[in-house]
Amino acid sequence: MGQNFLIDKNILNKIIKTADIKSNDVILEIGPGPGMLTIELAKKAKKIVTIEKDKKMCVILQKILDVKNIKNVEIINTDILKIFNSQFSIFNKFSITNYKIVANIPYYLTSPLIRKFLETDNPPSEIILMIQKEVAERICAKPPKMSLLSVAVQFYAKPEIIALVSKNCFYPAPKIDSAIIKIIPQANTNYDKSDRKIDTEKFFRLVKTGFSAKRKMLFNNLKSEFQSSNVKSILKNIGLNPNCRAENLSIDDWIKLYTLLFYVDK
Repeated sequence: MGQNFLIDKNILNKIIKTADIKSNDVILEIGPGPGMLTIELAKKAKKIVTIEKDKKMCVILQKILDVKNIKNVEIINTDILKIFNSQFSIFNKFSITNYKIVANIPYYLTSPLIRKFLETDNPPSEIILMIQKEVAERICAKPPKMSLLSVAVQFYAKPEIIALVSKNCFYPAPKIDSAIIKIIPQANTNYDKSDRKIDTEKFFRLVKTGFSAKRKMLFNNLKSEFQSSNVKSILKNIGLNPNCRAENLSIDDWIKLYTLLFYVDK
């Protein structure tokens, strides 16, 4: 299922330290596998809820927990992405309201999973993940190396790379190195200068349009959807060269661009 299981105790301890787990914390773990991380989390937290797609792995994990007499772990056999399509029924069932995510997730889940958790009405207080190094660097990028992913995460949260992790710390060893990343969701206080709360659907439609053709100038990407003369003057108005590319814009630049395109003189 695309999982590479962590086998290095030192890296495991670094994840636990980064999570700064308190005795009353509820932890959501995704893709626990045989439970190396789960067991350490269970020693410190009030409750661990694990989401595991592989039914056979759920059976293995439950046996390991039983042998170690660990009682504060709940195993849920489901696809984590399906939880969002069921109105968080599993979260309600297990009373997950104030929680942290700590996980070594399959790489293919990284982008959709982070965005879904940041955009939900019930976001975690912190997200600590082991993910692909390249993806971690993209998430934490600054201009002129921004991407649709970095904008999507940084609009909602403050990401930070805690440590780089060698591929040799996993079994089976992946082809690429990893990174421990910490993401702290921020209260969504993004408002335009008229004090209107940002319409995230419109905002990300703008951002996606801006990144629609990587090698094109931002102006050329946007002019098909917005009046070309308006876009050019707005870019100049916020101090940007019309010839710049989308990766040059900061989150604040995107918010200013959104405000002027959607609200000024409308």
